[in-house]
Amino acid sequence: MPASRQNLLRKAFVHVYTGNGKGKTTASLGLALRVLGAGGKVFFAQFIKGGILSSEFNALLEFPDFTLKRYGKGRFLREKPSPEDIAIARRGLEEACGELSSGRHDLVVLDELNGAMAAGLFSVGHALKAISSRHPSTELVITGRNAPEELIDSADLVTDMSPAKHYLDAGIKARKGIEF
Repeated sequence: MPASRQNLLRKAFVHVYTGNGKGKTTASLGLALRVLGAGGKVFFAQFIKGGILSSEFNALLEFPDFTLKRYGKGRFLREKPSPEDIAIARRGLEEACGELSSGRHDLVVLDELNGAMAAGLFSVGHALKAISSRHPSTELVITGRNAPEELIDSADLVTDMSPAKHYLDAGIKARKGIEF
């Protein structure tokens, strides 16, 4: 094992970033950058999201120890998911479970896992089973609005991002490099 990773292999925790405010994915990306800067390896799984990557991924994908997998065709939060959406998400959860249990990564992020559960792509029970397979030295971050109570109860750290004020509410459009 590389000496740079020896410091990262210690007791690891489960984080949940939830709430209606902005910054859940951004916070998880900041932690990913911190792990990479310490010589660690990151597996970043995105559920639901598809299409154009937000700008921060352009930088993170330059790191050889950063792996991004996307398990969605795009946002359908206002629509009922198709059978294809469900199949993609379930394959993604299975693959992410394998990465969680492998011990190959210092950090695994399950971005929008909460949204995937809320959309009915898979059950809370399926997600909790995947989480329980986590290797003891793999830190885990789960993001998305509406984290179920069972997930909150099983986490070691829960951050609720709540909006106090946002310029998007005044009609300002999302800006490249800031919002995406």
